[in-house]
Amino acid sequence: MAAIETEGLTRVFGRRRVVDAVSMCVPDHAVYGFLGRNGAGKTTTMKMLIGLLRPTSGVARVCGVDVGRHRMRAARRIGALLEAHGFHVHLTGRENLDLTRRLLGLPATEIDRVLEVVDMLRDGGRRVSDYSLGMRQRLGIARAMLGAPPVLMLDEPTNGLDPDGIADMRRFLRALPQRAGATVLLSSHLLGEIEQTASHVGIIHKGRLVVEGELARLKADLAPEIGLRVDDTDKARAVLRGRDLTLVEDAEGLVARLRPGDNHDVVSAALNRDLIQAGVSVFAIAPRARSLEGIYRAASATTSRRQETV
Repeated sequence: MAAIETEGLTRVFGRRRVVDAVSMCVPDHAVYGFLGRNGAGKTTTMKMLIGLLRPTSGVARVCGVDVGRHRMRAARRIGALLEAHGFHVHLTGRENLDLTRRLLGLPATEIDRVLEVVDMLRDGGRRVSDYSLGMRQRLGIARAMLGAPPVLMLDEPTNGLDPDGIADMRRFLRALPQRAGATVLLSSHLLGEIEQTASHVGIIHKGRLVVEGELARLKADLAPEIGLRVDDTDKARAVLRGRDLTLVEDAEGLVARLRPGDNHDVVSAALNRDLIQAGVSVFAIAPRARSLEGIYRAASATTSRRQETV
């Protein structure tokens, strides 16, 4: 059974379709990176999953429980960290957790349990006003874990952290399914953070889920790419226009997208030969590593082409 599953989940505000027929499947005990630009529909989707917003249409299930029919039962299966933390900064971390613990009717032992998971047992007695941003993020995650919900939903948990804080949070999130025994839905607009943290990804673009799957498999399915740095980009485009490949340009130069199954070495040699014979100086030519950025670019380009034909 999937930890989270949606079918045609849609939310419309006025005439704007913010979430458009999203059908997603989050595997049990995965770190699922929910990726998209700001405004793509991530937070709206997450709010529907925890019952804060009602969908215009479609179905959402958390651990098999229909959110629309059994909102409170489904909500008890999710621990969420969305947007502002809402801590009482004049209280200690432990006192903040105790307030939530009492509201949920949980035993006092829960506080030590969640503080240990987030490596904050020693800091629980300090006032939240003295915490760094990273410590506040961890305290928010600890609060989300009270009651041991099987699903943790974290919205931009590295937002605002410095490089050291981001690295620490990344290591922590990767280990969280094993340490907390939970599935993690991790929302972000940062490709690099998702790539280094998630086992599975779902990419939402203009309200539509355009790619979903295990990250390693999605990378393996990418068409190979070759990066080119030349002295005359326009001339290089003209020379290579007749070849069976797609040429795009990024900050590093030209990128040649090959067909699945094409051999990097054979194609690189042929491109190099054609360019040199045409008088184009080639400064560098090398295979591009398959990455989440490549998956995102390909998905966004495909979606844009489809929308242009509608």
